[in-house]
Amino acid sequence: RLQDFIGQKRVDSIARVALAACTIASFAVGYVLQSLRVTMGAFALSTLLVAVMVVPPWPVYNRHPVRWRKD
Repeated sequence: RLQDFIGQKRVDSIARVALAACTIASFAVGYVLQSLRVTMGAFALSTLLVAVMVVPPWPVYNRHPVRWRKD
């Protein structure tokens, strides 16, 4: 199995920025609509979307594989 440390760093950055943006957007929407249910629903959907973007082993995140030595 190959590892791509550059791809892992990219996924980490994407997840951090996307989750922060989703948190702010969810709070803003919930505040404007004065609904905690809308806030939690928007946050849950956006978290699910971020998970779909970063959890599967997409080829875009495996462009710089590290080949390990065989013993």
